[in-house]
Amino acid sequence: MRFRTETALITGSIAPLITPFTDSGALDIESLRGLVDWQLAAGSHGISIGGSTGEPSAQTVTERIEAIRAVAEQIDDRVPFVPGTGSAKLDETLQITAAAHEAGADAALIITPYYARPTQEALYRWYATIAQEFPELPLIMYNVPSRTAVELAPDTVARLYRDFDNIVGIKETTKDFEHFSRVIHAAGEDISVWSGIELLCLPLLALGGVGFVSAVSNIAPRTVARMYELWTTGEHDAARRLHYALHPLVDLLFVETNPAPAKWVLFQQGRITSPYVRPPLITPTAAGIERIEILLAQASAIVNEEKVF
Repeated sequence: MRFRTETALITGSIAPLITPFTDSGALDIESLRGLVDWQLAAGSHGISIGGSTGEPSAQTVTERIEAIRAVAEQIDDRVPFVPGTGSAKLDETLQITAAAHEAGADAALIITPYYARPTQEALYRWYATIAQEFPELPLIMYNVPSRTAVELAPDTVARLYRDFDNIVGIKETTKDFEHFSRVIHAAGEDISVWSGIELLCLPLLALGGVGFVSAVSNIAPRTVARMYELWTTGEHDAARRLHYALHPLVDLLFVETNPAPAKWVLFQQGRITSPYVRPPLITPTAAGIERIEILLAQASAIVNEEKVF
């Protein structure tokens, strides 16, 4: 909780962890704790759980809260903890957010409610309700229209940011890079913006973004964190080299639906006990695994370095 009053410290590479399951589909808390320790040893600047990569919609509220509590305990205030606590239902969102608040989360990541396709006014009221319920908890809006079928418009972002002191920023997961710029222009350059699109993580920093929540940090945490550090110390050419070196791993993540490929890689590396993903997802097909192995070979320099540490 020590970062809650200093949200400016929630920067850099915030790793959005997968949620490990056993072969039978149960939560694997022991593997989850191990992933936290690995991320911290690799230099990730913060940890998240319960975002899209964590399969939240395939879990019960109780399971999500159990994972949040375990991760908070394992981090033990060493880096910022920013769990995803949103749902398509307001009561569930409030319940999970309350549990994250009690567990010591430094901020909560709230996805736009999916499937219903609410209007911008409805989205404003959604976030306003959550902000009013948790005035002492920093909130980060989460815009991911490819999954939710609704986009949080720049003017709505700006309105919420102006009206609520505890709404501190937004995670933007849209391939429309113009949208990033319009959000910052509308809300003001002091808003905190994180990229959730892997190949826009580095470009966002040039616009004034404060970091990224990149799924590729599940398999290359040291490299993703280092890319941010190089940029912030002015070593832009070196940061760009890492950006391009990560391309094969970015492609790997989406050979089939995220997080199935990442889980397969982590299982092969012995970091989790099973590659299981819950329905409606499936573990990678034979064709998918063949493609994953090709991409792993293309990024062997990064993958091998990550194995060393």
